[in-house]
Amino acid sequence: MPYRWKKKIDVDEAIVVIMNSLDKSGSLPNWLVSTVKGAIADSDPAMARYFFEQVKKHVPKAFHHFEEDSTKI
Repeated sequence: MPYRWKKKIDVDEAIVVIMNSLDKSGSLPNWLVSTVKGAIADSDPAMARYFFEQVKKHVPKAFHHFEEDSTKI
């Protein structure tokens, strides 16, 4: 079940998990992509925009996993 980002720290934690996953295996597991996509959909649009800003800044190679969702906010 997806969760909602209520504060920027919630988004920051998701970014760290994405970074760690990429560092460890070079890819993102399906469960993580699914969970983050759910959070994008269910969270305040300002939190979703912040997420995309942080992905582009810290883990741009992960952006393609969420690119389609970025056009919906």
